[in-house]
Amino acid sequence: MKKQAGFTLIELVIVIIILGILAVTAAPKFLNLQDDARTSTLKGVEGSLNSAGAMVYSKAVLKGKDKESSAYDLDLGNGKKVSTLFGYPVAASAALTAVVELNANDWVFAAPSGANPASIQIFPNGVSTGSPTCYVTYTEATSTAVPLVVTKACN
Repeated sequence: MKKQAGFTLIELVIVIIILGILAVTAAPKFLNLQDDARTSTLKGVEGSLNSAGAMVYSKAVLKGKDKESSAYDLDLGNGKKVSTLFGYPVAASAALTAVVELNANDWVFAAPSGANPASIQIFPNGVSTGSPTCYVTYTEATSTAVPLVVTKACN
């Protein structure tokens, strides 16, 4: 009679349990879905800021206010005004929420100290404003440069 080789049922169950435990502990590190979702949202805000800036600049050109070196309140219509500098929105939460309509419950604005030209950082609510990642920086326009919008991905 041949001797049967193989695993017993108990050995098989123990291996499956161990693999399950490993999968549960390792999966969140490989599937960092929350940070990916936040980064995608920040990229959307970056795109919105760039598009809105271009539209505000177009309106400023039509009004002849695209060379203004001091803040100018540009009428967007529908009773909305935005402060502009060189035709683009200034780096202030009021100006950016007016053109992009960011919900104050979802976003936190923080101005980095000593930034020249002026800039503002936009963090998703729930992320520390001192975080080295997970924010969008909007740097306002100068006489020689358009506004710079940069996203720092979440990790």
